[in-house]
Amino acid sequence: MNSSEKLVTFQDIINAQEVITGHVHKTPLISSTKLEELLDVNLYLKAEIFQKMGSFKMRGVLNKLQTLTEKEKNCGVITVSAGNHAQSLAYVCKNRGIQAVIIMPSYAATNKVATTKKLGAEVILHKDSHTLLEKLNKTQAERNLTLVHPFDDPLIIAGQGTLGLEILNDFSTIPDVVIVPVGGGGLISGVAAAIKLQHPKVRIIGVEPTGAAAMYESLRTNSVVSLKEINTIADGLAAPFAGKHTLAHVKEFVDDIVLVSDEEIIQGIRVLLLQGKLVTEPAGAAGFAALLAKKIPISQDMNIVCVLSGGNIDEGLLKRIISEE
Repeated sequence: MNSSEKLVTFQDIINAQEVITGHVHKTPLISSTKLEELLDVNLYLKAEIFQKMGSFKMRGVLNKLQTLTEKEKNCGVITVSAGNHAQSLAYVCKNRGIQAVIIMPSYAATNKVATTKKLGAEVILHKDSHTLLEKLNKTQAERNLTLVHPFDDPLIIAGQGTLGLEILNDFSTIPDVVIVPVGGGGLISGVAAAIKLQHPKVRIIGVEPTGAAAMYESLRTNSVVSLKEINTIADGLAAPFAGKHTLAHVKEFVDDIVLVSDEEIIQGIRVLLLQGKLVTEPAGAAGFAALLAKKIPISQDMNIVCVLSGGNIDEGLLKRIISEE
């Protein structure tokens, strides 16, 4: 591991917590009798669906923007995102008077594109997912913008790690397993670091869609993989590549990555809605979907925490899922 892949420390995450306190919601760790009976485990849901802008992304954005110089703020920022990072960055930038430019792939959910624009960000839709980074780099250089990476930045990772701190602080004991959805890997990198650095025996399991398994393939090949094709309903997990920082953190702190199909994710959304009364987007339901599909080895006496990372589901998709029941 070289210096550019330095792992975040527990103190980095504590510092991030101090930065974001008062600017984000402390989301609840909740239980559901019906879901526990269905799965026959002690299940706790970290409901980041109730976070500002409907996802965990606010945490990393706030921690990153805190480090910008006045010159960088005046010039503006840029990112690439399918939606949740875009919305959170647009929200914070609007409140702080910073211009945000967002490169969004054509597969981004229409509700997320609309919200990002409504918040005042300049949205550039880009059709070719294989050249998203090229478009980002070209626009950044032409307009002298500061990059706020959606996941592959130690400041972003430390910010997302505050979710892990909340799990530890709110849990009456130490969880046995923590399950986290994986896109580019920023969330699981931060959560895993926060938990493992204090309690190394806790198992951290990541969940990716079969149609966007960049982290799974990166682990398999021990290198940062860029996907040739993305095909998943979970736009929030559809990162076309893993990052060097996130791969390093996953290798160090994560016990396993498992894959779920779109059909399993849809069933997870449906069960969370009908049995748990919780509305999640596909990315947010991925971890629960893996539990429901028995992709994660667990026993009856284990305490399981499942992160519901986002709730910004497209209205049309939600109607379709309900009507297909």
